[in-house]
Amino acid sequence: MNNDDLNAILDLDCEARYEYFLDAVGEEREVWILVNSEEHFLKLHAEDQGEFEYLPVWPSAAFAGDYAADDSDLKPRGIPLPQFLSRWLPGLDKDGIEIGVFPGADKSVWITGSDDLGQDLRDELARF
Repeated sequence: MNNDDLNAILDLDCEARYEYFLDAVGEEREVWILVNSEEHFLKLHAEDQGEFEYLPVWPSAAFAGDYAADDSDLKPRGIPLPQFLSRWLPGLDKDGIEIGVFPGADKSVWITGSDDLGQDLRDELARF
């Protein structure tokens, strides 16, 4: 994917990026996060609708890497979709951490709960 393609997708609104994420993850069977040198995953804090933490996720290493371009300590890490569905989503739910699906160029992000994202991903998998 070249920079123009990457930027065009990053410029989509939150809902369009969410749909892109579901399609790409359904096809590739992998979710991408960012981890630091100590192998801790990136968690962000939101305060616009009450204070909460969320795990940002991306549909590919290229998008995750682009988000972390200004932070040399962060690197993309892929999580196989079955593991994400069976271990990560229940763990995030237990810890009260939301999921921020595919942050855009303007830093807007689709915030969702584990149950909703899990169901949407399973629905997407059923299409294949």
